[in-house]
Amino acid sequence: MQRNEIIDFLKNRVELFRGFDTARLEQLLDGSRATTFEQSEAVIEFGSRGHFLGVLLDGELSVSVVDDEGIRRELGRIEAGRIFGEMALMTGDRTMADVVCLVRCEVLLIPDAVFMATVMTTPDAVMQLSRLLTDRAKQVAYDQNRRGLADRAEVQDADPHGFALQSRRPHLLLVVNCGSSSLKYSLFDTDRPADRAEGIVERIGDDARHRTGGETVSVSCATHEEAFHLMVADLIAKKRIRSAADITAVGHRVVHGGEQFSAAAVIDDAVAGQIGELTALAPLHNPVNLKGIELARAAFPAAVHVAVFDTTFHHTLPPYAYLYGLPYRYYEKRGVRRYGFHGTSHAYVSLRAAQFLKRPYNSLEIVTCHLGSGASVCAVDHGRSVDTSMGFTPTAGLLMGTRSGDVDPGALAFIAQQDNLDGAALDSLVNRRSGLLGISGISNDMRELEAAAANGEHRALLAIKTFCYTLRKYIGAYVAAMQGIDAVVFTGGIGENSAGVRYLACQGLACMGIAIDEAKNKEACGRAEPVDISAADSRVKVLVVPTDESLMIARDTLQAVEREMARTDGMGQAKIPLEVSAHHVHLSAAHVALLFGEGHRLTPVSELSQPGQFACAEKVDLIGPKGTVKNVRVLGPDRAETQVEISMTEQFKLGIHPPIRESGDLAGTPGLRLAGPAGTVELDKGVICAMRHIHMSPHDALTMGLRDRYVVRVVVEGDRELVFGDVMVRVSPAYRLAMHIDTDEANAAGIGGDAVGHIESIQSRA
Repeated sequence: MQRNEIIDFLKNRVELFRGFDTARLEQLLDGSRATTFEQSEAVIEFGSRGHFLGVLLDGELSVSVVDDEGIRRELGRIEAGRIFGEMALMTGDRTMADVVCLVRCEVLLIPDAVFMATVMTTPDAVMQLSRLLTDRAKQVAYDQNRRGLADRAEVQDADPHGFALQSRRPHLLLVVNCGSSSLKYSLFDTDRPADRAEGIVERIGDDARHRTGGETVSVSCATHEEAFHLMVADLIAKKRIRSAADITAVGHRVVHGGEQFSAAAVIDDAVAGQIGELTALAPLHNPVNLKGIELARAAFPAAVHVAVFDTTFHHTLPPYAYLYGLPYRYYEKRGVRRYGFHGTSHAYVSLRAAQFLKRPYNSLEIVTCHLGSGASVCAVDHGRSVDTSMGFTPTAGLLMGTRSGDVDPGALAFIAQQDNLDGAALDSLVNRRSGLLGISGISNDMRELEAAAANGEHRALLAIKTFCYTLRKYIGAYVAAMQGIDAVVFTGGIGENSAGVRYLACQGLACMGIAIDEAKNKEACGRAEPVDISAADSRVKVLVVPTDESLMIARDTLQAVEREMARTDGMGQAKIPLEVSAHHVHLSAAHVALLFGEGHRLTPVSELSQPGQFACAEKVDLIGPKGTVKNVRVLGPDRAETQVEISMTEQFKLGIHPPIRESGDLAGTPGLRLAGPAGTVELDKGVICAMRHIHMSPHDALTMGLRDRYVVRVVVEGDRELVFGDVMVRVSPAYRLAMHIDTDEANAAGIGGDAVGHIESIQSRA
């Protein structure tokens, strides 16, 4: 079709565009593309992300899915004049069906940026789309099958976690990582994310050198400001940018975000000030990170600057994992707690591991081992960091290059007394003269120690064995903490390149299902892509995944930039009602019969806020190994699996320890006994503490700049402003806008029934 024919077609044949005038349709076509697909060609494939709205101009399309038995089932057909692709585009879900041409078809593809600018700014069109989504959802039995379809779609997505850096608008994105005597940088073009420029100016102030493009040259560079000028000059000389004005976004690595920052943050004067205030928690790192921010804001004034913190990935640690056995006032007044570091690396490699294994990220239990001159281990349970080896500072946990790792505080007090050491001298001892260097007396470099050990140096061997033994203990501890494990991931300079360390660290863990193939392990060093080194009979996957912190920072920066664009466009300001979820039980049909009698049907007594959900007259008792919670309400309708949701205080009363999980995510959860009037049921799993969550419709999500499964921070309005982090967004045409928190949190925060909140920031988009 010619352009004028397409405009007439849209006006007269496509219901969505009937109210559009010619000028708006011209605007829509300026950014869209009409193209032809041949018979049997897929226009959209199952598992792909929604990046466009399709309009069928001519031909016929088939919409189908493959069910759990592997049988393809046609859901419907699309005729000329109909739209498609709106479900994935508006909800953020991956496409849950294949859309294939039955004959040769002509299709208009409207990119998401054009869709947002033209369609989503037209109220009548938004209402039509919302109604259409509700109808389409019924076609795929949305509520019952959505989770399984979404999981299958995720693993088929070539880029499930956003590392392709796709954005609504093109960006030249610079990642800056300022160290105490270095400036590392990477430049990403979102139109060509694989083609990036990077370099490092190191030894600033002392025999400086500039490494970039495989070349290393000595340079005169006494300050970070001079290093900045070198970086910009290098990017211009290599024709990556014409001038500093080309940079549209800058991502800054910041070591410590304290408790203030649980997500990447767009930097303004207030955020910069908060980073400076955290200097006491990271005196060696935050000041130089802040210096880099100051230089970059001056050098690139038109760019959006984003701070990406090493600590934010670990904000999901529960209090019992991050508190120390010190008087509580040191946590309240001084912020003394476990923070954890290397979060960007742990997040990246755990996501890449899930992608490599073709498993949904939030279904896995992973131990990630970042091993370099600094080393740490992290337990990633269903997409959340639940424990990590570094603590208040990066000194804790594993033995490292020059850091001691875990040491009895009494031993340090003894040394300080005996050697008359002050705080600065003690800090120097545990951070610069200990670890591999301290034990071996030779080097802090694992490569040199392995060479020395091969030549019979006893203390080099002792340092290596101590390092690997400590690592093995942490892996085992985190398997216990998560009550299971699917994968162990090695990364970092040592983790990626030392087959010996990997082997010794896993030796003896066959009892946990962890076993390495020696040949695969030896061949895995120095690879650019993830490698599986598991033995054939290993129940647990053991992977080597090269880390890419610059790419992860770029990803988080881009997401923060897009969120800021949505906010400045007036999106994201909707008021969200808060609702308190008391303990309750969802029962399977089989368990309804066992607890209340054969043929019994649940009896609705009141509608809940979410359409189709209701409170029942039926109640059950929860019986744990320690105690009983009586008369717990059953909610309907019945589900495929029985699920019990309890509060934190009820854990202690029952004597069980359920994880914080998304509703329906029951793998590896504890069970208990349910007692009803007609009998009892022994659950081997199914008890959770529900993750904070917000239900919203696709229209709500779009107006707030959100998508399904985002994790956000919510500010609760009132006399005393409260902020809740780790809130999961769930999007469905069947949902009504509401945020749910449990009774304990509501009581502790003094939240009543009329409380409302709004989105402060996005923490993650995994």
